[in-house]
Amino acid sequence: MKEKIINFVNDVVKEMKKVTWPTRDELKESTSIVIVVCLVLSVFTYVVDMAVNKILQGIF
Repeated sequence: MKEKIINFVNDVVKEMKKVTWPTRDELKESTSIVIVVCLVLSVFTYVVDMAVNKILQGIF
């Protein structure tokens, strides 16, 4: 069992060395894109919710 754990940890270390981490600029750009998309989806959801609310108020 101890060998399996050691092998697992060694494999994890090897794989982590293969990872290409984003640069600071790439990370900033990706973060800003995520924030903008979240804001757009939030506004869209709010508008649709208000429209459905008005439609349902008109019906009932």
